[in-house]
Amino acid sequence: MKITLKVWRQKDANSKGGFKTYEHGHVSSDMSFLEMIDVLNEELVKKNEDPIAFDHDCREGICGMCSLYINGRPHGPLQTTTCQLHMRSFKDGETITIEPWRAKPFPVVKDLIVDRTAFDRIQQAGGYVNVNTGGVPDANEIPIPKRIADEAFDAATCIGCGACVAACKNASAMLFVGAKISQFALLPQGKVESKERAEKMVAQMDAEGFGSCTNTYACEAECPKGIKITNIARMNREYLGAMFSSYQVEVQGGD
Repeated sequence: MKITLKVWRQKDANSKGGFKTYEHGHVSSDMSFLEMIDVLNEELVKKNEDPIAFDHDCREGICGMCSLYINGRPHGPLQTTTCQLHMRSFKDGETITIEPWRAKPFPVVKDLIVDRTAFDRIQQAGGYVNVNTGGVPDANEIPIPKRIADEAFDAATCIGCGACVAACKNASAMLFVGAKISQFALLPQGKVESKERAEKMVAQMDAEGFGSCTNTYACEAECPKGIKITNIARMNREYLGAMFSSYQVEVQGGD
């Protein structure tokens, strides 16, 4: 295959970036998208040119590092991670445009790499269980209906890749935060801190500068793990419940 790549190149966060065009003629349809960039980088190094910087780690679709905006869609034409996207999804002679995530809370570090530590700070604000839940009983003795357990597990599969933010015209992180709140809100271990968790995580999300939900379902459509938008509804219920509870405490305290 022969393809043309239009790649966003940016030296660092303080430099002005722009697209650079590369003609790539050594592409196999069996290559993964990241392998294709690897081959191009080898050619650039041989020419004493700076290779294209991009994030990757496991290359197994489970870490969420490979965050690339390809031809106007997060992770490309398929609902999967970039590392699991293969060149057979493109046509011989096609022009492929590659960009980093475009969101203020995800500043560009270099080329296609963005700083996604905003997600880490949201998680650190309350996305955990910090209470003594006692000993570890046999799993079959915990009274959790399978449907609820399955919902919690599905929410926990979020890998924090940021595709939801990249897909949203308001750069909303609500699908990510909703999933991280839901995985605890559905289980008894997470009930004790549910109020503080919702308040702190939503407050941190707002502080990071993420936008509001647009209700266009673009986040769900692009999520490589199929996280459902119902998690946003659950997050809103948890947050409103926490706010109402705090208001009651303030009113009673004032009396």
